[in-house]
Amino acid sequence: MTATAETLELYTRGNADIRDLTPAVSAAVKNSQLQNGIVTVFCPGSTAAVTTIEYEDGALADLRRLLDEMAPPDRDYAHNRRWGDGNGHSHVRAAVLGPSLTVPVVDGRLTLGTWQQIILVDLDTHPRQRKVIIQLLGEGASP
Repeated sequence: MTATAETLELYTRGNADIRDLTPAVSAAVKNSQLQNGIVTVFCPGSTAAVTTIEYEDGALADLRRLLDEMAPPDRDYAHNRRWGDGNGHSHVRAAVLGPSLTVPVVDGRLTLGTWQQIILVDLDTHPRQRKVIIQLLGEGASP
């Protein structure tokens, strides 16, 4: 059993900026020579999330609309009253979506569906520099 990790750094615009991480995660799997195992994609912080979606304009717009309906930015949040930073909705949205995703790797490939991509959603209220940890665990290439 082997384990490796990579860190991806990217700049985001905030306000439900959505980035496709699939190419970077696929490259990490290829570079690691992992054949069978799992890859976990994790974003440290409490105002970003990692999930999957079909990465196309309609589905992305639908996700943003759902986030606005679920946790509107203009609602009264106890977090905003305590800290005054106006991102209470960002924390709630991130908690619901979650900070990580684990995908099986079989025969050296991510086992994603045809229209399924791995995404980072930056839910904070302003641009940020984000780190994404890509950790791979499993069996390497056969000799």
